[in-house]
Amino acid sequence: MARYTGPRTRISRRFGVPIFGNSKYLERRPYGPGVHGPKSRRKHSDYAIGLIEKQKLRYFYGLMERQFRNAYEKALRMRGVTGEKLLQILEGRLDNLVYHAGFALTRPAARQLVAHGHVKVNGRKVDVPSFAVKVNDVIEVRDHNVSKQLAAKNVEGATSRVVPDWLSVDKAALKATLLRVPSRDEINPIANEQAVVEFYSR
Repeated sequence: MARYTGPRTRISRRFGVPIFGNSKYLERRPYGPGVHGPKSRRKHSDYAIGLIEKQKLRYFYGLMERQFRNAYEKALRMRGVTGEKLLQILEGRLDNLVYHAGFALTRPAARQLVAHGHVKVNGRKVDVPSFAVKVNDVIEVRDHNVSKQLAAKNVEGATSRVVPDWLSVDKAALKATLLRVPSRDEINPIANEQAVVEFYSR
């Protein structure tokens, strides 16, 4: 399973947003990494802006370039606004919903939880993080001591996280149900998805 394993702080500072959650380092150093970071006043072209927005979403959801491109092409074939459909595809990934449910503290941890076989969807074990969850699908932690202990510990540590309205979570039973597909406003994306669509449309 391909994934980004490089320095996360540098990525967040490069884009100026807390892509990986923690924002303390952005408060201390609100500029890009490197010796020229504090002095950089370079203007970006439209192409560069689209590339930056695409990279924000890609790192935020933990996708490699081919995976992200496949998600875009799938959104392009769907009816509706392509940018919003892309966001809905990314939000509907199993690893992302496991994170939102609180069964894992970070998206990379949620991806690992799924890949190691700790999660079931509609009663069947699913170990593919990119699995597309449908409305009314039930996500639950496997009935195994290690799986339940791990997820329960994470749920306790994620008490401050707000569960989205479109996801129903039973923390005691370690179950979650996708109630509906979220709208663009509910997702509140970290990047401008329209710039991503324009970037790929060139």
